[in-house]
Amino acid sequence: MTALRSVCPFDCPDACGLLVQVEDGRAVKVRGDPEHPYSQGTLCPKMNGYERSVGSPDRLLHPLVRTGAKGEGRFRRASWEEAIQLVAARWKDLAREHGSEAILPYSYAGTMGVVQRNAGHAFFHRLGASRLDRTICSPAKGAGWSQVMGATAGPDPDEVLDSDLVVLWGIHAVATNLHFVQRVKEARRRGARVLLVEVWPSETAAVADRTILVRPGSDGALALGLVHVLAREGLADEAFLAAEAVGWPELRARALAEYPPEAVSRLTGLAPAEIEELARALARARAPFLRVGSGLSRYANGAMTVRCIVSLAAVLGAFGRKGGGCFADASSSQALDLSPVTREDLLPRPTRVVNMNQLGAALAELRDPPIRSMMVYAANPAAVAPDQNAVLAGLAREDLFLVVHERFMTDTARFADVVLPATYSLEHADLYRSYGQYCLQRAQPVVPPPGEAKANWEVFRLLAAAMGFEEPVFRMTEDALIDAVLERLSPSWRAGLDLERLAAGRAVTLRPPAGPRWRTRSGKIELRNDALAEPLPRHLPTHEERGLPLRLVTAPAIHTLNSTFMERPELRERNGGMSLRLSPAEASARGLADGAAVVAWNGLGEATFALRVTPGLPDGIAVAEGVWWLAHAPGARNVNALTAQRLTDAAGGSTFYDNRVDVRGA
Repeated sequence: MTALRSVCPFDCPDACGLLVQVEDGRAVKVRGDPEHPYSQGTLCPKMNGYERSVGSPDRLLHPLVRTGAKGEGRFRRASWEEAIQLVAARWKDLAREHGSEAILPYSYAGTMGVVQRNAGHAFFHRLGASRLDRTICSPAKGAGWSQVMGATAGPDPDEVLDSDLVVLWGIHAVATNLHFVQRVKEARRRGARVLLVEVWPSETAAVADRTILVRPGSDGALALGLVHVLAREGLADEAFLAAEAVGWPELRARALAEYPPEAVSRLTGLAPAEIEELARALARARAPFLRVGSGLSRYANGAMTVRCIVSLAAVLGAFGRKGGGCFADASSSQALDLSPVTREDLLPRPTRVVNMNQLGAALAELRDPPIRSMMVYAANPAAVAPDQNAVLAGLAREDLFLVVHERFMTDTARFADVVLPATYSLEHADLYRSYGQYCLQRAQPVVPPPGEAKANWEVFRLLAAAMGFEEPVFRMTEDALIDAVLERLSPSWRAGLDLERLAAGRAVTLRPPAGPRWRTRSGKIELRNDALAEPLPRHLPTHEERGLPLRLVTAPAIHTLNSTFMERPELRERNGGMSLRLSPAEASARGLADGAAVVAWNGLGEATFALRVTPGLPDGIAVAEGVWWLAHAPGARNVNALTAQRLTDAAGGSTFYDNRVDVRGA
């Protein structure tokens, strides 16, 4: 039995190192790599047992061509040659009749490797297809950070080990950032106090000394209320602000005038005394460390909310203290030039951009030309895209030629005209970075693909050949592309990097480059940013909907990741089924008992859940954890039947957390 190194490929900030035990060409056990600098040998509940996903008997093994109605899931087996020629012929006809923009790629983070994730970009640029704005996760968080910090790299997450006050703000870290939780526990063991600011008491509350529950979408108001108290009581780090920031006098004046504790109390639901107490605790801390999650950025005010929290960290002077700071995401993307993979230079002309959060509207409403074909890879929009009813109606169009590259017969694959079998990360080569830490790791395939499954890049090479594309990039291997990316590794990030270790498949740590402390236009932290329509941070309202009493919180699940891992029955069981949490008072007011089948509904649709009456849950919210395949849902829809296609205040992000519902018995 041989143990080979690999990397967790999924959409998680940890990007853990793996050791894969291989026997007779099969992965029989996956465990954590104890030599990985960040994950240090442990894995989350999802990746423990990854070999069961890779070796699942439900894997797609051969190309398929539809024989039944759209969505029915009836197909016949085809050869790769037939499938590729069918797709290429159809796309040539569509491009000739309607123009290439009638074709739309749809992909996201089903794999986070820089080659396989971006494998379709060069092909669709060369084709002149419509482009996809890939903003379904948390671009508003990045926008909020950059509006204050510019291109300043996020701190090393290990800084938290030297903090004496850790604030987990809007993050269910036990579900989404487990290895940071380990560091928080170590900081707590060393004497740090841990606070959780959230809208509901998730399992992450067990890590904290105290949980502070705010109303959904009010986090920015809380941050500005804390700035008010710091300014009013002389607790701001004036020396740091004078030396390192611009705009403090103006922000100070706004916070004092507009965000007193009484006003912030009405917005957040916290008592004025609680706001004042929290501000004083932050000011007393030697090195406060704020870890900002993504959920709070998925409201109409998401970017502004993050901007307010980052500004609070600056007012505390947290950035200037060992163990202190504000961590939204790592900035390792700055190190890698992906142009050898993405090849935007192949675009014959600028083509239209379709926001992936508005897929339902795009399939129904776009003209000149309408979307007549889609290719979906590394994504499952039928399950994960907002406004599920609109998305399913679009996918069911008989005039939509749908190609899906997948590992399983997902909700999206059931609507396909052609299904192509895909590989897992253990079966192809790639290069992985992280958005939660600074490791870089190269991985080679450790087991062969089952059946006729092919990697993303291999599929697009086949399609390019069938379309007659002759550019040399389409003849490159994955390893050649990885080499091209590494050759362009920014010299400022390359310093001290052990390239031999990287080539051997071991994780290496990128170090953010030396240089200007703050990579902004002014060279300082920009509490005032004159390039923006709103130069100063302020609280913005969320999407205000009338008539429905409950805020829907679409929380992450611990045992699955969006719709990934739903192929494993033991993980579905551990998640407890597709459930909806209500407080005892909200359940009682509707005559609903724990365990009952209930329907959550709004103007977009409805979905059936099992009710979990949850003591300690605030009134006025309903919490749905995870994104379930329809095949495993108790009704005909999942939670995204209830989420809107509306966008955030900047960067075109999703507003999954910004919807209202009511609940009735099924």
